Amino acid sequence: MGNDHSNAKTPLSKGLSALKGGPSNSRVQSHLENAKKSRILQLKDCNIKNVPGAIDEVASILRNLDLANNRIAEISFDFQKFAVLKHLNLHGNKIKEIPDTIGSLKALETLDLSANQLVELPDSIGACISLKTLNVSDNEITIFPVGTCVLPNLEFLDLSGNLIERVPDNVADLKSSELNLSRNRLSSLNDNLAKCQRLKVLRVEENCLDKSAFTVAILKDSRISLIAYSGNLLNDTEFQHLSGYEEYQGRFTATKRKGV
Repeated sequence: MGNDHSNAKTPLSKGLSALKGGPSNSRVQSHLENAKKSRILQLKDCNIKNVPGAIDEVASILRNLDLANNRIAEISFDFQKFAVLKHLNLHGNKIKEIPDTIGSLKALETLDLSANQLVELPDSIGACISLKTLNVSDNEITIFPVGTCVLPNLEFLDLSGNLIERVPDNVADLKSSELNLSRNRLSSLNDNLAKCQRLKVLRVEENCLDKSAFTVAILKDSRISLIAYSGNLLNDTEFQHLSGYEEYQGRFTATKRKGV
C-alpha cells in the first residue's frame, strides 16, 4: 500500500509526447522495447512529426533505424549517440537540414535521405567512413555535395531529382562505382569524371546536355562502361558519332558480356 506507481511516467513514456496525432503511444513503446533485443527500430509510416526522445535509450545499440514516410522536419536527436548504427532511412519526410554531427556515424553503411526538402549536405558527411550507399534523390540540392567525394567506401551515390547545375573538380576523388545525376539542371559535365578510378555507371538523363558535354576524356579515357543520357539535347546518332565513342562502346560491350 502507498506504492502504487501505475500513473508514474517511465523514461520511455516521457519521450512519446511528440507522437500526438500519430500512432498510439503503446504501439511505439512496443517498437522501442523490441529494439532493445533486435537492435532494429522500425517507425516508418507512423505519422511522426518529432522523433520521440525515448529513442536515446536504444541509440547506443541500434544497428538499423527506419523513420521513412513520416512528417519529420528537423533532426532533433544526437547522431553522436548512434555509435554502431549501420542503416538509417529518413526517406519521405520534410527535413530541410542535416546537422554536422552526421559525420560521427562511423559505422553507417546505408543512408537514405531521398524525398525530403534538403538544399545541401554538410561537408561532414565525408567523415562517414563506412558509408557504401547514399541516396539523396528528390530534394532541392543546388550544389554537388563535395563531402561525398572523400567517402572511401562509397559504392552508390544517387543525386537525381535535384537542382544541381555543375559537377565540381572534386569529383575526380569520387570512389563510387555508380553516380546518378539524372533530372538535374546540368548543361555540362566535368572531364574529371574520367579520373574516377571506380566509376562504371554514369546516369545523366533528363538534364540540359548537348553533345559537347560528352568529351573525349569521358568517352575514351574513363572507366565508365554505361552512360545513360536519354532526355537530353542529343539523339542516339549524334552520341554514336562522338569522338571516343568506339572506346566507350568497347567497354560497354565487354561489361555486358561479363553480365555485370
